[in-house]
Amino acid sequence: MTAVINAEAKAIQSVIIDDGFEKAANAIVVARGKIVTTGIGKAGHIANKFAATLCSTGTPAVFLHAADAAHGDLGIVEPRDVLVAFSTSGKSREVLELLELATSIGVNNTIGITSHPDSSLRKLCSIILNMGPIQESACPIGLTPTSTIAVMLAISDAIAMAVMEVKGITKMDYGLRHHAGYLGRAARGELL
Repeated sequence: MTAVINAEAKAIQSVIIDDGFEKAANAIVVARGKIVTTGIGKAGHIANKFAATLCSTGTPAVFLHAADAAHGDLGIVEPRDVLVAFSTSGKSREVLELLELATSIGVNNTIGITSHPDSSLRKLCSIILNMGPIQESACPIGLTPTSTIAVMLAISDAIAMAVMEVKGITKMDYGLRHHAGYLGRAARGELL
């Protein structure tokens, strides 16, 4: 177990923060519409979590499953939205099709989070967050996306926290979005 945690930590620590991160955070802060996150497979789960984190920290967001977009759910996307696509390989057909279709309906703010240098996602997004080369060394067969997903999660959390800070979200703002449960009570100072 320690080897898995160490491998994921090493992968996260290897991420190089470049100007793409600032551009992505700024695009989200100034968005005139909502933030639409997408992905497929494990990357889709991280995209869903990113949308949930953005919502809970004061930025309207929704997750759009890349496969469902092809069956009518693309209707949630409007030209003023920012689309954030998660794909380690950047070659997932459903994600690429969604990006192409979103662009055809007028979305021009697209952020891609990917690892592979030959990723088609890089050509379809206006901003790229580069995960860098990642080895799945935690997996005994070198395939299960453990480190890549840990990196995606860390990148999306970093962006969400930067956006939250720039927007000046306070504990009270946070508490209003968490009206039930421990976090809301803690944010509102209701816990002793």
